[in-house]
Amino acid sequence: MVLFPFCKQPSGPVRKTRLQLVLYCFLLSLIIYFLQGRKASVRVESPHPFFHALGADSGQEMADMTVVKAAAPKTPQETPWGAPLVWGNTRNSAWRRAKYTQRGVRTGLLVLVVGTYARFIRRFLSSAETHFLPGQMVTYYILTDNPRSLDPSMELGPERELKVVPVAELPGWDRLAYRRMALVVDAIKNEISSEVQYLFCADIDQEFVAPVREEIFGDLVATLHPELYGMPQNAFPYEVEEASSACVDDDEGDYYYTSEFYGGLVSEVHRLAQACSMLILQDQAKGIMARGLEESYLNRYLIDHRPTCVLSPEYSCWDSALATDVPVQRLVSLGRQCEASDMKMKEQYRC
Repeated sequence: MVLFPFCKQPSGPVRKTRLQLVLYCFLLSLIIYFLQGRKASVRVESPHPFFHALGADSGQEMADMTVVKAAAPKTPQETPWGAPLVWGNTRNSAWRRAKYTQRGVRTGLLVLVVGTYARFIRRFLSSAETHFLPGQMVTYYILTDNPRSLDPSMELGPERELKVVPVAELPGWDRLAYRRMALVVDAIKNEISSEVQYLFCADIDQEFVAPVREEIFGDLVATLHPELYGMPQNAFPYEVEEASSACVDDDEGDYYYTSEFYGGLVSEVHRLAQACSMLILQDQAKGIMARGLEESYLNRYLIDHRPTCVLSPEYSCWDSALATDVPVQRLVSLGRQCEASDMKMKEQYRC
């Protein structure tokens, strides 16, 4: 179909440019088109000089523009239930940082250091001094069966302090998996509840590699597992044993969360740890242990009590063929990284 049969090249001393002519004819054609009582079509059957004048070679270019506009963002800012999904460099995170920066809150960072994991403590603390809530008041709580692993003591920045909480020796992962949540409960009850407003629990074999600021604050905060973010729900390694207190039904669950970094208000972390500890004890009495150890019980709890703030995989990541790409790595799991790396990478991460 010829769109502009009525257009002729103007003559006389004043000549319009080609683009002006095309635009003039296009507008005139639309006026006549609508006066005829027809609806304008949004589909382009074939390339027209109008598109060449704009630098487009085919109608397919317009289709591509439509796809880009309609595509879902790669970094969604909100969960299905309306909680913020935090990416550190977004405008929303900047707003959250501004909201909390002037409040003068004191935050606790709790880690369990037992057995051979003592070798990670100085690296963890050194990186936290640089990147974890810089400029804020922070107390490090070190639950350890060997307080001497912190000798000589580290020099900390202003408004930073370190408290050692002795715990009984816990040889082997089997005993540690049963006891870790209970140790968190005891530490909060005996040492922490009156000293800080927020508390974050972290695995010791990690390293902060980029700023983790006030955007992480929330009543109940969970972190997305980097290898399972974006995967379908039926791929999540929830506990499937029906006899287990951590069992998750097929129609349950929104995300799969890592146990390597979680937190929130002290009261909420205490409630979480206490509930998970009770579930673990129930299973222990039945001779059961969930497939993901305490992470399975954590996910069971977070299904029943959805987090008010969800941290993206930026806050728990490592290089892996399965891990999602993130704009910035902020907290790296050295343990997972060293398991997955070749010798060159092991040297880089000082495994």
